Amino acid sequence: MNKLIVALIAGVFAAVASAQTPPPPPAAAPTAPAKSEMKKDEMKKDATTAPATTMSKAEADKMAAEKKAADKKAKADKKAAEKQAKADKKAADKKAKADKMAADSKSSTDKAAADKMAAEKKASADKAAADKMAADKAAAAAPKK
Repeated sequence: MNKLIVALIAGVFAAVASAQTPPPPPAAAPTAPAKSEMKKDEMKKDATTAPATTMSKAEADKMAAEKKAADKKAKADKKAAEKQAKADKKAADKKAKADKMAADSKSSTDKAAADKMAAEKKASADKAAADKMAADKAAAAAPKK
């Protein structure tokens, strides 16, 4: 009886496992190309055949001249933009240099003013000390009564 139950359970597990696995794919059937690939192919065909059949030589020359003019204008615009950028950079560098020089000048002016104040203070202190010494000498030299 136990063997029968075990065999039954094993069969159930096998059936469930086989039901969960996907069936094998069918034999390789020829598949049509994807729509996007078909569109690309059609566009290539249209691009290669359309201009030759619908455009005259005059129109083609006109388009080529317009393209050449547009390329020339784009090149000139790019060159002008590069020239403007270079000029802007040069102006910014010049301004930065002037600002630095102004700051250095202000710093040296401030330093000179501070040095002058220090010299005046020192001179004032020296004068006060000299006056005090002179007063002490005068007091010492004065005859005592």
